[in-house]
Amino acid sequence: MIKKERFRKVIDYFTTHMPVAETELTYENPFSLLVAVILSAQCTDRRVNMITPVLLSRYPDAASMAEANSGELFEMIKSCSYPNNKAKHLIAMSRTLIDKFDGAVPDNLEDLQKLPGVGRKTANVILSVAFHKPAMAVDTHVFRVSERIGLTTRAKNPYDAELQLLKYIPEEKLSLAHHWLILHGRYICTARNPKCSECGLRAFCTYYEKSLDK
Repeated sequence: MIKKERFRKVIDYFTTHMPVAETELTYENPFSLLVAVILSAQCTDRRVNMITPVLLSRYPDAASMAEANSGELFEMIKSCSYPNNKAKHLIAMSRTLIDKFDGAVPDNLEDLQKLPGVGRKTANVILSVAFHKPAMAVDTHVFRVSERIGLTTRAKNPYDAELQLLKYIPEEKLSLAHHWLILHGRYICTARNPKCSECGLRAFCTYYEKSLDK
């Protein structure tokens, strides 16, 4: 099967079976989403959603979080992974928003990546989810699932995978596709013991094809 056809089948499947796909992070505005995404690195969305209501009631915007006491902020987020580094990033990110962007979360990739704790993946999530711009954020789920299905081929890193996906996914489907692949990786195409018997993509999945040959 040529790659273009595989993409078409995958997109058709998800369009039919998952027409609505959204982030599982709870947020109210671009700033609260940015905080949640920074906290979500190597941490479950469920855990982050337990932290952010109290955290954001105390620090609802960049101005308040920029003045946060790092020890107090650490105590509020210590149940997530790497709380010390994340506390520093959140405060520094907020201060940068105040100093360079008048407290507002920027809506472009270049400026977002100037914020401490924000890499390309996080920036693409903000663009896609908060600002509804065509962007493909590649996290561990997207990277793994794309390679298994055969949408990407020997991608060297997340950026390489992103470029391969951008080549074939229509711009208007990018935001949806990001969530399709994340949710599929989270609940079906899991890192260990993928649930191939429950997967509607197996008829055009290279991982499943190879498993039949063993």
